Amino acid sequence: MATKHEQILAYIESLEVGEKISVRRIAKELQVSEGTAYRAIKDAETQRLVSTIERVGTIRIERKKKENIERLTYAEIVNIVDGQVLGGRNGLHKSLTKFVIGAMQLEDMMRYTEADNLLIVGNRLKAHEYGLRAGAGVLVTGGFDVTEAVKRLADELELPVISTSYDTFTVAAMINRAIYDQLIKKDILLIEDIVIPSEETHALQEMDTVERYHELNERTAHGGFPVVDERGKLKGIITTRDVIGCSPDERIEKVMTRDPIAGTMKMSVASAGHRMIWEGIDLLPIVGDSGFLEGLISRQDVLKALQTAQRQPQQGETIDDVVKSQLQQTGQGELTFTVTPQMTNAYGSLSYGAYTTMLAEAAEQTLKIRKRKDSVLENMTVYFLKPVQLESVLTVRPSILDLSRKSVKVDVEITDGDEVVGKALLTLQLLDR
Repeated sequence: MATKHEQILAYIESLEVGEKISVRRIAKELQVSEGTAYRAIKDAETQRLVSTIERVGTIRIERKKKENIERLTYAEIVNIVDGQVLGGRNGLHKSLTKFVIGAMQLEDMMRYTEADNLLIVGNRLKAHEYGLRAGAGVLVTGGFDVTEAVKRLADELELPVISTSYDTFTVAAMINRAIYDQLIKKDILLIEDIVIPSEETHALQEMDTVERYHELNERTAHGGFPVVDERGKLKGIITTRDVIGCSPDERIEKVMTRDPIAGTMKMSVASAGHRMIWEGIDLLPIVGDSGFLEGLISRQDVLKALQTAQRQPQQGETIDDVVKSQLQQTGQGELTFTVTPQMTNAYGSLSYGAYTTMLAEAAEQTLKIRKRKDSVLENMTVYFLKPVQLESVLTVRPSILDLSRKSVKVDVEITDGDEVVGKALLTLQLLDR
């Protein structure tokens, strides 16, 4: 039985795109408290099922697929630019494909303006009308109003006319930043990208016997299986260690590990991998909000996904990517690192965040090259001996102090010319293949 929260989310998902929703309406229609309805609407907003717009309300929007993540809706534009909707509210849920800045003669502007575009323009009254007739939404910069005729036309065509107090350059920069942030989000690998769905997962029931485990083990060559009840709710996990010395007639519920560590579809692959190493587990069941089994991932799946992600061309560059791009191998077990303007603090020296990222990446690269091992950082002690200036070319010398089966200690020395500017001791956990 789905929880009230899940029922509300399913109801919201079933609504037509563009439909207006409210806490009172959901509470009344689904016979739930207003508090439960409010929490579900907030969750739906996080899942990008709805968008809340000031002076308009909460409306159902189209959830973007990952490949279309760089496409924004008019509703999102309103929130990005702190805008006010002057007309065409019924079209706020629509997606737009292109932005056109109207900084040219009217006839030339219309050559570039098409349906599903957003025309960014100032107080050029004719341009507002022409843009709407071309099938584009209009964003009026500088806080200007539009004529009543344009507002009526926008309502008739269901194309939003939005006004913002920002200037055109600031608006373009804000929209560009929003798209860029979404591209970075797209690059983050989530469990849902690599999970083996429950339909393809072999699971055991609590009432099954150890003999049934051995049958599945021989047929699939898997060492562990999730254990579910008759409704499909996760109850435990069973591995080879649990069944050693057990009678074939023994029930699974007697020998399984109860309340196993589980993940969710929205958990990042890196986070899941770290949890699996930390807890020393090879299998991670994936569950929904109510604890029902939705899939399974293994440590091999995580390793394979992370290695593939490292080879993918990045579409959005994070601060991590900027720092890592400046680390170069020299061939003598050393690395060079160039300090660029993005990595500096207010005083023009290397920031602490960039410094620690550089140290962690240098240690991880050294382990990959010398020991062919993947790792995750557990602990770091850093000594900032001297400030590092902009455009300095640093020499980074990592050396492995201690290597065990599960972890490694790495000493890193950073020099600028002949001067030592920093030292660090890092402890990393090793990822078993």
